Amino acid sequence: MLLKDLKTKSLKEQEIKQNFHYKGKFREPTTTGKGDDRAYVELTNLDTLWFNTGTRCNLQCKNCYIESSPTNDELLYITTDEVKTYLDEIRDLELSTKQISFTGGEPFLNKDMVPILDLCLERGFNVLVLTNAYRAIDKHFDELDVLNKKYPGKLTLRISLDHHTESVHERERGPKTFNRTLTTMNTLSKMDFNLAVAGRSLENESRDEALQGYQSILDEYEVGITVTGGENIVIFPEMTTDQDVPEITTDCWDILNIKAADQMCATERMVVKRKGTDTPVVLPCTLIAYDEQFELGTTLKESFQKVYLNHPYCAQFCVLGGASCSA
Repeated sequence: MLLKDLKTKSLKEQEIKQNFHYKGKFREPTTTGKGDDRAYVELTNLDTLWFNTGTRCNLQCKNCYIESSPTNDELLYITTDEVKTYLDEIRDLELSTKQISFTGGEPFLNKDMVPILDLCLERGFNVLVLTNAYRAIDKHFDELDVLNKKYPGKLTLRISLDHHTESVHERERGPKTFNRTLTTMNTLSKMDFNLAVAGRSLENESRDEALQGYQSILDEYEVGITVTGGENIVIFPEMTTDQDVPEITTDCWDILNIKAADQMCATERMVVKRKGTDTPVVLPCTLIAYDEQFELGTTLKESFQKVYLNHPYCAQFCVLGGASCSA
């Protein structure tokens, strides 16, 4: 398998595929490299619909799984009308979707972001926005305050704080980002927003140590949320291209005592709009944004199909990592 044969525009995705394809893994959709039946997940209910707002970001983090940056426009800005199309489909199909979530890039670089939030909240959904809370959100404070007061308790901002120490966070996100992010969190807390934290796990740190560390820094900056019990925080495992992860077979569900129905793609879908296209497409989750084999159609109805776990992230992040972007 030559690099030129890999159909993707993402350099990280090319590296992932190249590394594992040379090992005979993650090649065939329905069978593993050893010829076993590959595990799959069926949609049980569309609880959460995600939108990628675009891959442009005001930061360029070292380990960003989607390679967001100030210049990456491989995923275009989603528009209010495009979001409305999918909300209308939820209504027309009488789906019991409770939450609409947004990731990027940095969502608040999208000029339609506030109108999109207004639309989703007006339709009665709970709304989650993943943001770095670094500068881009500042100019929307007044508009967001209006929305938060109009729809109390319905809008949550999950803010990326890669670690509870300045050195680790800024090694990932760049100098002078730690204090600015926490200061913004303090401002949003005083405005009575629902806030949560998205962090990363470190190999030499237990979960309890991490939670205590986060709580300490949040208290120092007077961010009024509690994370020590695991609430209001998601600590994600690192996703790397050099770790040799196993392929998940149909037998693994019983071996690992894990249910397919508990995986993210059993209850979620994500909408992205690719550069050079006129119509958004639906993917099974937030993590595999570039791999074309995971395109499930242009409508939600078309996306209600089996998702074969033919990607290292399926094993590394979800099945073995036990993580979910909506946790």
